[in-house]
Amino acid sequence: MSTKKFKYLSKEWAAEVEKRCKAKLTPEKMKHITSSMSTIYTNCPDGKTRAVFYKLSDGVVETVSIVEGTLPKAEFSITADYDLFAKISRAELKARSALMSGKMSLKGNLVKALTLSPTVDRLNEIIATVPTEY
Repeated sequence: MSTKKFKYLSKEWAAEVEKRCKAKLTPEKMKHITSSMSTIYTNCPDGKTRAVFYKLSDGVVETVSIVEGTLPKAEFSITADYDLFAKISRAELKARSALMSGKMSLKGNLVKALTLSPTVDRLNEIIATVPTEY
C-alpha cells in the first residue's frame, strides 16, 4: 500500500493540511485564538513567491490556502526562504527559533506573535504528518 505524497505548497497539500488540522486541533488545544497569518515563501524551486494563508476563529482552523499574487489581509505576515519554511513544516525547526534567529521577517505585533508561537507549533506538528514531496 503506497501513501500518496502531496506536492508541497500545492492546493491539494493545503486541503490536506486543513482537513488534518480541523480533525486534530480542538479549540481548547488552539487556546480559542482568533487570528490570521500569511507565511510568504521566497525562492521557491520554480522561482516564484507563494504564500500559505491560515485563518483561525475561536481556535478552529477555518482556512489553509495557497496564494500567489495579492495576499488576503492577515494579522501577521511572516516572510522567509522556502527551505527554512520546509524545515519548519517537517518539524525540524520550531517557528519561534527561526523568528528569533532573524531568519524570518515578521509584519505584525512581535509580542503577540511570540505569545502565539506555541499554538503555531501545534499547527506545524500537524503539517509534519502530511506525506509531502518537497
